[in-house]
Amino acid sequence: MKRSIAKIRRNSLRGVAAVELAFTMIPLLTLTFGVTEYGRAIYTYNAIDKASRDAARYLTAPAPGAADPNADARNMVVYGNVQGTGAPLAPGLSTGMVNICDATSCPGTHAAVPTGSGSVNLVTVSISGYVYNSIVTFVAPATLNFNDISVTMRGNL
Repeated sequence: MKRSIAKIRRNSLRGVAAVELAFTMIPLLTLTFGVTEYGRAIYTYNAIDKASRDAARYLTAPAPGAADPNADARNMVVYGNVQGTGAPLAPGLSTGMVNICDATSCPGTHAAVPTGSGSVNLVTVSISGYVYNSIVTFVAPATLNFNDISVTMRGNL
């Protein structure tokens, strides 16, 4: 009699582990996709930020004989090189989103700025209007609007 009751209990518990696994996998997969999607967004933001710093650094001392250093800097932000070849560093990033302010284009704020030990020229590279498009929309918003990214460095006089 005891064997048959134990056998009935064992048969009635079959599949319970699979159901428990299904219940726990839903939040775990959601959490995993959320972490990876926000990680991709942070990676994209950092890539754009680094590219704008590289462009500002390039504008502090442009290459000799550069026909249009501002166009070269825009290409550096978007493509990672001055030629403007290859795929953009971030999907949807274009040269129209890159704004450059230097001693010639913004003389009131960037030319001969007085400091405690003389004056300096400034160079500002900013990216505005970039929208990050999410791949996993059930976890993260479909689009994230990045704040403006702006880098200012000291240029040559």
